Amino acid sequence: QVQLVESGGGLVQPGGSLSLSCVHSGGTFEDYAMGWFRQAPGKEREFVATISRGGGSTLYADSVKGRFTMSRDNAKNTVYLQMSSLKPEDTAVYTCAATLRSYSASAYLYSSWGRGTRVTVSS
Repeated sequence: QVQLVESGGGLVQPGGSLSLSCVHSGGTFEDYAMGWFRQAPGKEREFVATISRGGGSTLYADSVKGRFTMSRDNAKNTVYLQMSSLKPEDTAVYTCAATLRSYSASAYLYSSWGRGTRVTVSS
């Protein structure tokens, strides 16, 4: 039974930075590629970033490329999302997800999901 718990969300000003964490338990972390997704109020869930099992490959949505960095520490069973130059349109609930398949931007390939952590970018 895989469980994912996100943390690090909060209120930040436009142009600011914030780092999110997601702790994985209940399985062999190294067997899973990981992803970050977000959902803004009144909008569909969208892909943010994904990372391969060993951390050697990443993919990012065009909207966050150059501003967000995804990483993982397999010794800590934890994946991270470092966010900088934040914009109001980044406001959303951010959720991490795990898949036994290859890293992917498609939400349909992920088998386990966290509950999410809220990020609000506002002056």
